[in-house]
Amino acid sequence: MASVQNQLEIKFRLTDGSDIGPKSFPAATSVATLKESVLAQWPKEKENGPRTVKDVKLISAGKILENNKTLGECQSPLCEIPGAVTTMHVVVQPPPLEKEKKATNQPQQNKCVCVIL
Repeated sequence: MASVQNQLEIKFRLTDGSDIGPKSFPAATSVATLKESVLAQWPKEKENGPRTVKDVKLISAGKILENNKTLGECQSPLCEIPGAVTTMHVVVQPPPLEKEKKATNQPQQNKCVCVIL
């Protein structure tokens, strides 16, 4: 029975309102492992999906979860309700645009513009 209590049912809510899961995870699971699970289960038809774990942020009970924490450490009191499913929100950081990368590599030039009326 102790092993059942150490399992948490989690579903991941994407920004468009669709869900991944629910799926059961042990309380000792790291947040980084959860992010890897989200990456593996990400719907292929969705545009602008995450490419790496660093592109994903998980939010639970209004807090952004850190990769090095476990589910047990991040668990809110609401998760302790037997049979409850915890919803974590998934936010994907968009990849930097190529134009922005090129702009940061080039030194910025000061330009002066005069207008005579």
